[in-house]
Amino acid sequence: MLRFMRILFVCVFTLVAIASFAQQSRKERRAEKKELESNQPTSLDPETNMPIPEIREPKKKTKSNGPTYNSQKEFEQRMQARAKTNRRNEKLLMTPQYSNPLYFGHKRAPKKHSYKKIKFCKECGIRH
Repeated sequence: MLRFMRILFVCVFTLVAIASFAQQSRKERRAEKKELESNQPTSLDPETNMPIPEIREPKKKTKSNGPTYNSQKEFEQRMQARAKTNRRNEKLLMTPQYSNPLYFGHKRAPKKHSYKKIKFCKECGIRH
């Protein structure tokens, strides 16, 4: 019974240690490790290496001179390019490959065979 209690105590202790370690993020653990390393005295520099905090100056706000129309011009250019591709696609659809029903699924119209030579077409699923 005593042995069981010891094993149980060790297991609970390790789980608590793991859980407390898992609460910290990776960045926090790295920052902690760096702080420990940087604050330790070394043989080259026996005094502690305390970093001097940098004081940042506040950023200056720039005044805008008014609205810019770059985004509006870019939008118009995109719309013109899209209209051009639509016109090209419509022109392509007027070719016989797309407008003629005989070309159904083919680049060139399939040959018309006699009723004895008709075979099932794998491209369009029609016998011709």
